[in-house]
Amino acid sequence: MTKARTSRKVIITCAVTGSVHTPTMSPYLPVTPDQIASEAIAAAEAGASILHLHARNPEDGRPSADPALFMQFLPRIKQSTDAVVNISTGGSSLMALEDRLAAAIRAEPEMCSLNMGSMNFALFPALDKPTEWKHEWEPQLLEATRSSIFKNTFADMEFILTRLGQGCGTRFEFECYDVGHLYSLAHFRDRGLVSGHLFIQFVFGILGGIGADPENLTHMKRIADKLFGDDYSFSVLAAGRHQMPMITMAAAMGGNVRVGLEDSLYNGRGTLATSNAEQVQRIRTVLDALSLEVATPKEARALLGLKGADQVAF
Repeated sequence: MTKARTSRKVIITCAVTGSVHTPTMSPYLPVTPDQIASEAIAAAEAGASILHLHARNPEDGRPSADPALFMQFLPRIKQSTDAVVNISTGGSSLMALEDRLAAAIRAEPEMCSLNMGSMNFALFPALDKPTEWKHEWEPQLLEATRSSIFKNTFADMEFILTRLGQGCGTRFEFECYDVGHLYSLAHFRDRGLVSGHLFIQFVFGILGGIGADPENLTHMKRIADKLFGDDYSFSVLAAGRHQMPMITMAAAMGGNVRVGLEDSLYNGRGTLATSNAEQVQRIRTVLDALSLEVATPKEARALLGLKGADQVAF
């Protein structure tokens, strides 16, 4: 079996705000364009070489796909840091595909996320904890995930790969929430819609996807090795309390890591992270202890074959 190629240095991705958590859950969740920009820049200064970005309605924190909101923070991030901008095409599981793609099509970024299959994406267990919600939309959104599907059909994925990949030169962070998603990615590679060195994000701990168990990480890597040989690099994100243990294991296995308030609101047991940069700094401490170096944005671009910040449309 061929082992997956790993970079000599670890790429840190920071997912700054996402669409999973709500403002009631943490006062530190960035909501406004100014907060998102400031958090992203600080995360880059702390060592993140890729910034994974969503937008929110600045009035109430609701996830938003409005390209105008993205354009209020994307130019500032580009002007202030050399980090790779990675725009979500997942948006929220409750958004229509055309809405989810609008900002990426407008910005033509170096990277986008691409979810590799339809799935249950259940957030409703967060309702089990008694809470006085700041906004009426928060419990409504969480409850809606009990009866909805996060739609990512083969036709959807083909469109994204064609429109953004072939049309804009954008490369992808392939988000794989289960083993079957790796086989879907291999299907697209075999058809020629995906090429070059792949960047695969193993996603653990979302109800509806694969669980955050060490055995599942080793299994995902084993199958990715089988399917892609040395033509991929992997990264790991894990939800909530699983974040730091799972990404530490990933780094020790030759992988890359993702942190950020999209994935976990905490910086240690029971302690809310006051910023994204705190989580970047925490994993840097772990990487230092493992005698691993952190990749710069330039090194990440070289490994992943990105087109460069000067080729984006913002």
